[in-house]
Amino acid sequence: MQVGRTGALTPVAKLRPVRVGGVTVSSASLHNEDELERKDVRVGDTVLVQRAGDVIPQVVLVVKEKRPRGTRAFHLPSKCPVCGGTVVRLEGEAVTRCTNLDCPAQLKNNVLHMASRAALDVDGLGEKLVDQLVDRGMVKRVSDIFTLDADTLAGLDRMGKKSAANLVTALERARDTTLPRFLLALGIGHVGETVADLLARHFRDLDSLMHASIQEIDAVPGIGGTIAESVARFFADPRNAAEVKRLRQLGVRWPKGSPAPPRAGPLVGKTFVLTGTLAGMTRDEAKARIESAGGRVAGSVSKKTDYVVAGEEPGSKLAKAQELGITVLDEEGFKALLSGARAS
Repeated sequence: MQVGRTGALTPVAKLRPVRVGGVTVSSASLHNEDELERKDVRVGDTVLVQRAGDVIPQVVLVVKEKRPRGTRAFHLPSKCPVCGGTVVRLEGEAVTRCTNLDCPAQLKNNVLHMASRAALDVDGLGEKLVDQLVDRGMVKRVSDIFTLDADTLAGLDRMGKKSAANLVTALERARDTTLPRFLLALGIGHVGETVADLLARHFRDLDSLMHASIQEIDAVPGIGGTIAESVARFFADPRNAAEVKRLRQLGVRWPKGSPAPPRAGPLVGKTFVLTGTLAGMTRDEAKARIESAGGRVAGSVSKKTDYVVAGEEPGSKLAKAQELGITVLDEEGFKALLSGARAS
């Protein structure tokens, strides 16, 4: 099993080395649990291997007549093979993931995500520095970044006293944030900026969200079942809950009582999903105009969606809207709705 930086568990076939297209191949990805079951690959099997696009080794099929007796189907582990954390496969997803925020296999990526501009915005905490911090054992969990001091940082490669002092200042500044930014920083699956804002506005404080059930989260307008399950499972993991507690103890804070959902505006209570490219405005402009009229923008189509705005080259969201019988607006129809909202 391999565990990627996003926590994805990938089964890998270890092969007796074989020459394929002039290259010696000894490993081949089996991608996910569905692919593993579809091909029924077992330990000891003889397989046909090719290099997809003359590059990536892949198992084409199992030569069943050469299968040894007594082999058993391989199943993905119930615990992460790297950290022992809980692994989950959400409905509608092919990938099984480790949910532990501190899993070493995904720690670097999580630190970079938390430091990103849309999250806690820690200026100066880049990829090479994060690699050093994790590889040297100075950061063993995400919250450790808020324990770093200038003297420790100054001892790293390409980090002088001034650079170290600047990073400590940036970390101190990052401690003051907002609830939506903090939720985004946690790296919860399916929680982007829009979803983080919806959750913050609905629950108003972190403790209420952390103790909410899947059903309570699913009831939030603009939040679907897959997102609700992902959020609830994240906070139900004791390791993640402990990490959230430690981040707060280390001074990460935000104003009490996030803004309540707008109670005025002609589009209050209406949920929109945007797909495709609009000729007359950017995606951010469209989102801002919807929100200024009291509406909300969600990232996925569900039964709770009121309108899907379809621009040029719409994706699968359009087909899902048509399947569910949701009102679809082209750009002109969307502008007309906005004009009516503005007039009222």
